[in-house]
Amino acid sequence: MLQAENINIFYGASHILRGASISAEIGKVTCLLGRNGVGKTTMLRGLTGHVPVRSGTVIWEGRDITKMPAFARARSGIAYVPQGREIFPRLTVAENLATGFNCLARGEKGDEDEVFELFPVLRDMLKRRGGDLSGGQQQQLAIGRALLTRPRLLVLDEPTEGIQPSIIKDIENVIRLLANRGDMAILLVEQYYEFARDLADDVAVMDRGEIVLGGAIADLPETEIRRHLTV
Repeated sequence: MLQAENINIFYGASHILRGASISAEIGKVTCLLGRNGVGKTTMLRGLTGHVPVRSGTVIWEGRDITKMPAFARARSGIAYVPQGREIFPRLTVAENLATGFNCLARGEKGDEDEVFELFPVLRDMLKRRGGDLSGGQQQQLAIGRALLTRPRLLVLDEPTEGIQPSIIKDIENVIRLLANRGDMAILLVEQYYEFARDLADDVAVMDRGEIVLGGAIADLPETEIRRHLTV
């Protein structure tokens, strides 16, 4: 569904992404791995339209979206959960979820019942402000908001960062369930091999702005992947 080829991104004079290529297929979880500062978040922000791509192509469902603005990509079925979650802390949980409807056509609405089935805690906290939730609950809220856009590609930037182990497992189970449904591709950034090992179908490993290793995780040596993750 998504194919990014030879992506180059600059921040000013700094060349951040250097000819990086990645793909995400329906029904699969693709995990982008690498140390801090190697360009993983920049890759996601380039794919979702939040930073400009200097050269290369981003193809989504057979269409070139390299120059398409972020809001148009969201309307085309790409949902992005950024690092740090970026919920609205002064809005209630219900109001935060409602913002997910903004990219849908007038009269369309995402499936709130499905979100509450995946994340039951949100139903019990609809009137609480987003800023009063724990980090794990905020992550569930951010993912739930993204799902209300009815995405065909779900992009997650470090969904386990700063979250207690029990909720990490819940999020892992939800991601796998969504992939197994067969109507969505999932692309996520992660630093930890164990999470990718248990969840990902395919991995791409970044180092210094380049994809240095990629393919089905079952076909790649663990030692080679870990070599690019250790400091």
